[in-house]
Amino acid sequence: MKLLAFIAIFAIIAECKVYFKETFDGDWESRWTHSGKSDLGKFKVSAGKFYADAEKSKGLQTSQDAKFYAISAPIPEPFSNDGKTLVLQFEVKHEQNIDCGGGYIKLLPKTTPTKFEGESPYYIMFGPDICGATKKVHLIFNYKGKNLLWKKEPRCEGDQFTHLYTLVLKPDHSYEVHIDGSKKESGTLEEDWEFLKPKTIADPDDKKPDDWVDEAELDDPADVKPADWDKEPEQSPEPSAKQPDDWEEEEEGKWEPPMVANPKYKGEWKPKRIPNPAYKGVWAPKQIPNPEYSADENLHVYKDIATVGFDLWQVKAGTIFDNILVTDDVAEAKAFAKDTFEANKDKEKAAKDKQDEEQRKKDEEERKKNDDKKEDEEDDGEDEPSSDDDEL
Repeated sequence: MKLLAFIAIFAIIAECKVYFKETFDGDWESRWTHSGKSDLGKFKVSAGKFYADAEKSKGLQTSQDAKFYAISAPIPEPFSNDGKTLVLQFEVKHEQNIDCGGGYIKLLPKTTPTKFEGESPYYIMFGPDICGATKKVHLIFNYKGKNLLWKKEPRCEGDQFTHLYTLVLKPDHSYEVHIDGSKKESGTLEEDWEFLKPKTIADPDDKKPDDWVDEAELDDPADVKPADWDKEPEQSPEPSAKQPDDWEEEEEGKWEPPMVANPKYKGEWKPKRIPNPAYKGVWAPKQIPNPEYSADENLHVYKDIATVGFDLWQVKAGTIFDNILVTDDVAEAKAFAKDTFEANKDKEKAAKDKQDEEQRKKDEEERKKNDDKKEDEEDDGEDEPSSDDDEL
């Protein structure tokens, strides 16, 4: 039994597959190809201005402001996720404190790299998108040629540090989205995207009954308007107003004080509302099976996932993408995250804190230097002889 259990575990491990892994070391330009469009921005590889490790922290960085970008890399062995879990994971670092721009990745079919652009067909688009107050995670699936928007809009991270985005798509049509290793969203494809027509629709032949009461409240018949309710008018003379001393009654007529809102005015009287005993609730037609609904067991399936790409717009450049992983094994993704993101995040934070402290000291020294210079200039001005002294 132990031998059979070992064989079964080994078989499961052996079936796990890493389809794509990129850390941007070595000759990255032999693996990645910029789109051939002449007006696009260029990527470079950099660890940025602060990092955990000068070499290990290098990633693909946008380098030009106010540009569209498009770059892609082929998956060595194109694959189908039919019957398998699909995990897409990557890191995003908006170290430029991005104001408006995308940070998402795409999985695509086989693509001509030099022709890759925003209109190129893709299967999945996933990752953060920031513009002003909008800070959300995109997750778009293509189904039968149509890109389906996510009904949810979870908030993405908007600071300057590296963050880890993970998508887990399962064969049972369920999914999970993780940020920095913590699950932020989950659900099913059919519920959270409009892959299919709704299972049920309102019965067009079902009509609201004539005697249906849908008013939840009614006026209290026992409530009577008080006799003195209308005693006070809506406006009254301003009590502090006085006739101007130079008022000429013969020319300007009789002086009258300006009218102001009367604080004693009670407004229009209305009887109080009470629950309606005949209320039946909000009427809705009954639901019937939708004849246009057709289940699809292959909602999640993409037959030839062959390319990884970045296609985005950024106003302020500087975003770094790194440690991309495409696999069918959640455990593999977690292990990779532990060796990369988890191992580096505290070091990166310490490097940024050190950089900020050094900048603070530099700014303080510069401020003091400017203050001393200003003080010296004021002293020199006081020592200069006046014109009267020159005449003497």
